[in-house]
Amino acid sequence: MDRSLKVRLAARLADHLAGPIRQRHDQTEIRIRPADMLEVMRTLHDDPDFDFTILADLAGVDTGTTMQVVYHLWSAKTPDWLRVIAEGLPREDPRIPSLTGLWPGAEWMERETYDMFGIIFEGNRDLRRIYMPPDYASFPLRKDFYLPDDSARSPGAGARHVEQPNAPVVTSKRAPRRTVRA
Repeated sequence: MDRSLKVRLAARLADHLAGPIRQRHDQTEIRIRPADMLEVMRTLHDDPDFDFTILADLAGVDTGTTMQVVYHLWSAKTPDWLRVIAEGLPREDPRIPSLTGLWPGAEWMERETYDMFGIIFEGNRDLRRIYMPPDYASFPLRKDFYLPDDSARSPGAGARHVEQPNAPVVTSKRAPRRTVRA
């Protein structure tokens, strides 16, 4: 754990944090509000004390009540990975600023998150579906996404046909046995 990173983050970003700074093993985690996203990320990217030049990953999260976007950043200035969680996006209309101006490679990650969760990245110049057909109306990784046969299935209806285990195959008594010799 890089304790000096925690001190620098607390000193520079205290007004923007939505929770405590957490550290575990080689990861430091901060939580921010969507409204503070651009200012915080610009500071982490441009400030020479941080210099997080690599956006390794971003992903959407559906908590069931709100949406989140999770970013993983890397800098040569610290041995810790930085996880930035933008939390509190409303499920009805989740919107957050795009980070393609800081990390151009975010464009495709934002498209994937839009396609699977419906999170709109404002400012992404090519925000369209990447996996699902263009006219698809739902978002497959949301907690309220149901498979077509789920709508008629009651909780006590048991396993669907795709979940049925196969019955064991009964072999005839004449089936040859193979033995392995050492």
